[in-house]
Amino acid sequence: MQFESYPFEKLNKLLSDISPNDEFVPLSLTIGEPQFDTPLFIQEALSSNVHLLNKYPKTAGEDYLKDAMISYLKSRFDLVLKSEEIVPSFGTREVLFNFPQFLLHDKLDPVMVFPNPFYQIYEGAAIASRAKVRYLTLEAKNNFLPKMDESSLEGVDLVILNSPNNPTGSVMSFESLKEWVKLALKYDFVLLNDECYIDLYSSEPLPSILNASIAVGNSEFKNILAINSISKRSSAPGLRSGFIAGDAKILKRYLEYRTYVGCASPLPLQVAAAAAWSEQSHVDVFRNQYKANLKLARKILGVEVPEATFYVWLKVDDELEFTKKLYSDFNVKVLPGSFLGRDGAGKGYVRLALVYDEDTTKEALNRIKEALK
Repeated sequence: MQFESYPFEKLNKLLSDISPNDEFVPLSLTIGEPQFDTPLFIQEALSSNVHLLNKYPKTAGEDYLKDAMISYLKSRFDLVLKSEEIVPSFGTREVLFNFPQFLLHDKLDPVMVFPNPFYQIYEGAAIASRAKVRYLTLEAKNNFLPKMDESSLEGVDLVILNSPNNPTGSVMSFESLKEWVKLALKYDFVLLNDECYIDLYSSEPLPSILNASIAVGNSEFKNILAINSISKRSSAPGLRSGFIAGDAKILKRYLEYRTYVGCASPLPLQVAAAAAWSEQSHVDVFRNQYKANLKLARKILGVEVPEATFYVWLKVDDELEFTKKLYSDFNVKVLPGSFLGRDGAGKGYVRLALVYDEDTTKEALNRIKEALK
């Protein structure tokens, strides 16, 4: 298998010969990793259960973790899921990589569809699955929303949506989600929405693809799946706690596959994750922080900010030259959009991950403003 270099490797290579301006404290807005402490109650749940390390965890996840996730889905989305309609996972990156391999293994000429630019694990999964890729190109003229002519959906096996979107921050409307569910049923492909940023909304709570499925009469979620994670919402990426939920028939077979993958979460992590999924007020704190950061971006850079996520998709003349200039002159790292796309997607943009406190974010944004001059 031949994989494309990861965006951060490309960035390191791009900046390798540049000495940054040491008059400035180094700042990096490259990775979507929250720079806030994991809430104390989650840390305590972890530390007080380290004695459970002497036991093997179940691949299916402990009942208390599944119950916490199901409770979260009920309180957050008013969804009532059965136990067989959700599978806990070791974060969501592993699901995004191995689920396509499971699903497409027996397909003669598998076809995947996903947004472009994209979270690169989608492409890695396509390569590992021997799948041909058809892109949903996200660009300014379509408001960075995934649209495709129906004729291109013939023969498609898996469509991955990502709303709220990384890297552009775009959010699909409920009507659009419903239309995609209808297309999944009409053309009989599996539709998976990557919803890892869904709790980082700026105003009104956003619906899940599972809500859209119910709204069009597909209450058993045939062909429909959602994934989610506590990494962003709880500032706990190191806990590696996520889930995949929806079509029980697909998940039953996928769970059998997972017993061979060997990526069960250690029990102390499951206890801490259950605590995080069960409590919602701490999420409000982080959401408000990111909302404040996006307001700073609007004020300082004069840009339109997204309805969700903590990203700013900033238009520049030349994303590679701007990235180098920003690093050399102002000691700030950002990620060129072209590193996140193919066939020209993402060109002319840089992604800013506003994951710090307000003071640090303000400092970074002011440096970017100066660089834009």
